[in-house]
Amino acid sequence: MLPYPSGKLHMGHVRNYSIGDALARHMWMRGYNVLHPMGWDSFGLPAENAAIKEGRHPRDWTLSNIAHMKAQMQRLGFAFDWSREVTTCEPEYYRWNQWFFLKMFERGLAYRKEALLNWCPECATVLANEQVVNGCCWRHETTPVEQRAMRQWFLKTTAYAAELLDDMRQLENGWPERVLAMQRNWIGRSEGAEIDFKLDDSSQAIRVFTTRIDTIYGATCLILAPAHPLVETLVTKEDERLKVKEMIDSTARQDPGKLEKVGLFTGRYALHPFHGGKVPIWIGNFVLMGYGTGAIMAVPAHDARDFEFCRAYGIPVVPVIRPKDGALADAATMTEPFEEYGIVENSGPWSRLPSETARARMAAFAAEHGFGTASITYRIKDWGISRQRYWGTPIPMIHCESCGIVPVAEKDLPVLLPLDVEITGTGGSPLEHVESFIHATCPKCGGAGRRESDTMDTFVDSSWYFYRYCDPRNDSGPFASKEIARWFPIDQYIGGVEHAILHLIYSRFWTKMMRDIGIVSNNEPAERLFTQGMVIKDGAKMSKSLGNVVSPDEMVAKFGADSARMYSLFAAPPDRDLDWQEDGVSGINRFLARVYRFVTRQAGRTENAGKAADERQARRRLHQTIQKISADFDSRWHFNTSIASLMELVNDLHKLEAGLSAVCAREVCEAITLLLAPFAPYTAQELWIELGHTGPAFREPWPAFDPELAKEDLIELPVQVNGKLRGHIQVALGTAKEELERLALANEKVQPFLAGKQIGKVIAIVDRLVNIVVK
Repeated sequence: MLPYPSGKLHMGHVRNYSIGDALARHMWMRGYNVLHPMGWDSFGLPAENAAIKEGRHPRDWTLSNIAHMKAQMQRLGFAFDWSREVTTCEPEYYRWNQWFFLKMFERGLAYRKEALLNWCPECATVLANEQVVNGCCWRHETTPVEQRAMRQWFLKTTAYAAELLDDMRQLENGWPERVLAMQRNWIGRSEGAEIDFKLDDSSQAIRVFTTRIDTIYGATCLILAPAHPLVETLVTKEDERLKVKEMIDSTARQDPGKLEKVGLFTGRYALHPFHGGKVPIWIGNFVLMGYGTGAIMAVPAHDARDFEFCRAYGIPVVPVIRPKDGALADAATMTEPFEEYGIVENSGPWSRLPSETARARMAAFAAEHGFGTASITYRIKDWGISRQRYWGTPIPMIHCESCGIVPVAEKDLPVLLPLDVEITGTGGSPLEHVESFIHATCPKCGGAGRRESDTMDTFVDSSWYFYRYCDPRNDSGPFASKEIARWFPIDQYIGGVEHAILHLIYSRFWTKMMRDIGIVSNNEPAERLFTQGMVIKDGAKMSKSLGNVVSPDEMVAKFGADSARMYSLFAAPPDRDLDWQEDGVSGINRFLARVYRFVTRQAGRTENAGKAADERQARRRLHQTIQKISADFDSRWHFNTSIASLMELVNDLHKLEAGLSAVCAREVCEAITLLLAPFAPYTAQELWIELGHTGPAFREPWPAFDPELAKEDLIELPVQVNGKLRGHIQVALGTAKEELERLALANEKVQPFLAGKQIGKVIAIVDRLVNIVVK
């Protein structure tokens, strides 16, 4: 995943890119064509904040950060193809954001509607969620943030909700189950029914969505979201309207998980569609306008959230479902709801039916009588992409008094982001005050118009950037489809699990949209996803406020790039959190120095006298290590154990060094150098040259594993019982005493002579014999 150019790489970046770089180098050595590019997710709010705090233009701040971070990446030796570099804040990139927007607008996938936004009354501007701190504006710690309704642009992600969910089956073998579970929950498919409750004094109706229509006879009130369109009609007193507004504002300022449920009775009633009784209408701060219909029927006897709310406000609790083998609960003594399926009671003609049967029949009855219908709804919302910010992609639309909202012609793209802008953080979007930008000609009638002043959410930039890597200089389209067909879907995508439900869903949506407009043929952007663990220090995530940030520059200066990279791969399996220890980096540094000394010692040797047993053992250990590291790359990516096996090999070779001929020593040293190349490229390259070679080490073939050479030498040892030969065992040379004892006692020819006897002791002599003394 491409980084945001915040200024400097952190150790999380180093770990992420070291994992990918090791894989890329290994696959090159295995003979694959490898596309290993890099780019910059370079639009976004931090650049505007820097402009306010430091007086620097967002573009200057961003490009200087890119230059610094690119130099850091190059110093760390990451083998990125910089000829394919993508920078999302450049017009040659964001032009295609605008092109995609127009294509979606043509198909009804981009549209405008009213939505609630965070608003700071003191700054008189919209705030991003990140700018709301403890319910207040980030610039004014005592100014509470409000919610204000404004017209916004949306992308219709809900049009792909079913496909996004169903196509996860294609990802089950390549994506972490944790990520798929998070996406399933975020998309949130619910199967149920939509039911109309008519107001008792008008022809209007409130439509609710429920997954449990079998409980509808237990509905004792309706609860509307504070932002529901009917609230303005139902609530007419000024003091109550102020309470509703405070519900909306306070909900935006609080963590939804910690929200205290607050309700307001409207004084109005609806008619129950099944039995005709009056049902009071409430407003509740915990009901979301974006899920279902923005209204719920509260069934406190059978839903925990409803039970808590209704008990708090004295609303009746009416049980209508009993356990299949139990009695109906007494409402007066209930301390918690019964939420399972069971047997329906007190529900007219549907009484005594199982819940599952009642659900189907009651939904059919509602449809037949015109007050409901079976329905599937999703938790996922359409993607609001409007940002009242400067540093983002301009939305290519023009507002004309005569023609309405008109798209910019494709030939006039890109709509350039002006550079002559003053960023104050107040007074709405900075683009509204740039006359040369805001005034435009209507493409339809030629009259005066105003450009859209909102810019796009930066997740638009990161939803398709990896496709641009395949054809980064194309100026006639976002890319050539034939280039995408060559490389996509991505074989391996690597990044943090925190992106599971935003970037990774948006990029899947974008791929499906591009497929439908005919420019790609793949359904999913990436076949395999790997989510690496965090880098922590002293048991906590690295943070400036905690003072535990480790600078990659300092590590490189002190220990070298290879040591920093290799430690990030060695200290923990890549999917686990890594607790940074500088002593560990120092240890890796010492190991690399030891490898360097060993290889350079052998490089100049010419004599060929050696011991056959030592050479056989050296080749055996080498090929066992090749097998181990190759298997780690092919399956679990436990690079920590790969590096540990290299360390063990080098230890063994030191012991055998005196018995190796020059030919054998060179063979082993060349293989070690190539095994090291994915993890420590600088060291490997220097050793490759020391060994008399030219060209990049990571373009050499990966060392081949020979199973015959990896086999242990086996010897046959006699097993005696009280000094008499009773059997034999085959073991590798040097097998430890404990293992000899275990194998001897388990030998099927020996066991009859042990039956019914007490073992006194076992005498095991390595590489000689085993004698079992029994009584």
